[in-house]
Amino acid sequence: MTNSRKIILTLIVIVAVAIGGVSLVNVGGSGSVSATTALAAPDINYDDFAKADAPYDWNFPEDFGAHPDFLTEWWYYTGNLATDDGRRFGFQFTIFRRAISPIATQSDSEWRTNQVYLAHFTVSDIEGNEFYHDERFSRGGAGLAGAESDPRYRVWVEDWEILAQNDDASLVTIQAETDEFSIDLTLEQMKPVALQGQNRDGLSAKSLNTENASYYYTIPRLETMGTITLEDDVFEVSGNTWKDHEFSTSALDEGTVGWDWFGMIFDDNTEMMLFEIRDADGGDAVYASGLLIYPDGTTEYLSFGDFTVTVTDTWLSPTTDATYPSGWEMTVPTEGRGTLNFTVEPLMRDQELGTTDPAYWEGAVRISGDVNGYGYAELTGYVDSMQNRF
Repeated sequence: MTNSRKIILTLIVIVAVAIGGVSLVNVGGSGSVSATTALAAPDINYDDFAKADAPYDWNFPEDFGAHPDFLTEWWYYTGNLATDDGRRFGFQFTIFRRAISPIATQSDSEWRTNQVYLAHFTVSDIEGNEFYHDERFSRGGAGLAGAESDPRYRVWVEDWEILAQNDDASLVTIQAETDEFSIDLTLEQMKPVALQGQNRDGLSAKSLNTENASYYYTIPRLETMGTITLEDDVFEVSGNTWKDHEFSTSALDEGTVGWDWFGMIFDDNTEMMLFEIRDADGGDAVYASGLLIYPDGTTEYLSFGDFTVTVTDTWLSPTTDATYPSGWEMTVPTEGRGTLNFTVEPLMRDQELGTTDPAYWEGAVRISGDVNGYGYAELTGYVDSMQNRF
């Protein structure tokens, strides 16, 4: 959502990076983070930041880059890949930006910045039933981390990087490496940008309160090939990747706790995004939205109350003791394709980032029924509330 698609603003922790001059880098693949400096974050006046409260004048590839006038932003890639003999993998690579003040202070020091960055990187080895995850933090100064579109689209946290290979950014590479696992992937855009929201203009509401919204676009299908390395094993893989990019200064509406988000790539050259935002009392959906993307790139908005998402199974995390949904039946009425009934099941039950703060579940799923394919699900607010996290 990705609202990622989202998000996971453990970034409050890394305000220390911008204030204290320390780059926080995760050690190993456990998701644990150590730092030599920890300072309290300053109070933030949200009214001083830009708001997602009116239609936005999109301009690509410029808008692939950063929007520092907004408090929060993220670039989110999730893919389902396989080797030629059918061994399946999932991956998530997300970079988050958080502003700690609305205006950058002028300074002769290249280290001074009002922006901090966080990256989450995961690989799901389905056959091996292993979930690898890591995270990295850095300041948005001295070239350590950033996001730009000039001269070309690039988003990076140290040597973890998304980089355009042509001027329109229709071809990008993603490279990230840890001691245990790495990816080196090339992604080619197969469909035009899809603007989310009720009017399909990129203004995406997150509640019935119009103050809770983000600017949100999707590139729903990127043909992907490259390598995944696990320890000493290198796998040549190919498949499809979903991209979300959101920026906002909004927060969850009062009384809500988190969201369930699904990005699904179907075998018939259509795609679908659905999300539900849950209340803090019974976990029921208090707002939902979606988008169906047709083979020619045209889109259909899916309204709150029109579709249903029913949980069919659950999974108890051995790391956090949280109980997550672990299977769904979905019924989605559409104008162009009638009512679609299908099931969504995790390819692997344990795909939880259980050592991040906040912890959440993000993993590869399989779709079967009236439509078939693969996708990703993101489940937040099952360990701790996402209130004031983004």
